[in-house]
Amino acid sequence: MSWSKNDGPRGYHHGNLREALMKAALDLIAERGPAGATFAEAARRAGVSPAAPYRHFRDRDQLLAAVAASGFERFADALKAGWDEGRPSPTEAFERMGRAYLEFARTHPADYVAMFESGIATDADPALAQAGQRAFGVLREAAEVLVAQMPAAGRPPALMVALHIWALAHGVASLFGRADGARRRTPMPPEELLEAGFLIYLKGLGDKPE
Repeated sequence: MSWSKNDGPRGYHHGNLREALMKAALDLIAERGPAGATFAEAARRAGVSPAAPYRHFRDRDQLLAAVAASGFERFADALKAGWDEGRPSPTEAFERMGRAYLEFARTHPADYVAMFESGIATDADPALAQAGQRAFGVLREAAEVLVAQMPAAGRPPALMVALHIWALAHGVASLFGRADGARRRTPMPPEELLEAGFLIYLKGLGDKPE
């Protein structure tokens, strides 16, 4: 942080204010939940005046949207790495991507809350909408490859499969795979629960991929 003549005798310039505010908001979410990530407290944590955040964000919702968008970008990278272009087989790659989903929820709990539990509509912010679509796009692309390996007769729509598996993975992650106090106990590891659910789902569609 350095003094800036442009801001007058009492002003200052933060060299990386946007990122500092986002980090402060993420830390507050980790400590207090989304409701605790206030604009004023994020500014205080970043070491700037209460008015300074308005240089980068319209309001608290836009700040949280930026935090969520950043989380979705890293989430998409994690899913893409897990999918690894469907190698060595679509089924195995899908299971690995599911484990990547759970790993992200466990190791980035504040990001996960910002993305899914902050109350910010994904279509309310263009950057957030784009990041969210990129993450879901990885899942949808994987579903298209998976479905293409199924018998042609009765082959389900890839979008439906992507949505169903997303709901399954998100449910397991939110209930049993998170690292905060909201985690429920389960007699088996979340990874095994998700894998079993995935295989049961495929069987319900008629068969495992060829």
